Amino acid sequence: MWQEFKKFAVKGNVIDLAVAVIIGAAFGKIVKSLVDDIIMPLLGILLGGISFTNLKVTVGEAVITYGVFLQNVVDFFLIALVIFFIIRLYKKMERKEEIKAEVKVDQKEELLKEIRDLLKDPRHSPE
Repeated sequence: MWQEFKKFAVKGNVIDLAVAVIIGAAFGKIVKSLVDDIIMPLLGILLGGISFTNLKVTVGEAVITYGVFLQNVVDFFLIALVIFFIIRLYKKMERKEEIKAEVKVDQKEELLKEIRDLLKDPRHSPE
């Protein structure tokens, strides 16, 4: 059983997944800091310093802090928006790299076509 577990744990997919989770957690901290430390203070200025976290209702002895929930919803949408823009920027840069690669291939193809045409031309024939 130990050998089977070792074989499972050392598989490339498991290690890749572990690395992805660790990098994802670190990236999540960066995005959360961006939202909490940069975007939310600016948004607070635009909204006149309104803080949702202080909103609450008391029902009997229970305190319902719906403001914290609203803040978490706003944080979620802002984090999702930041990730959307980061991925969009990444894909745009990726497309530019693909276009550069295609241009290089096209230049090679053009050169090969020119060589082919020269070889077909009887004036340039080695005979």
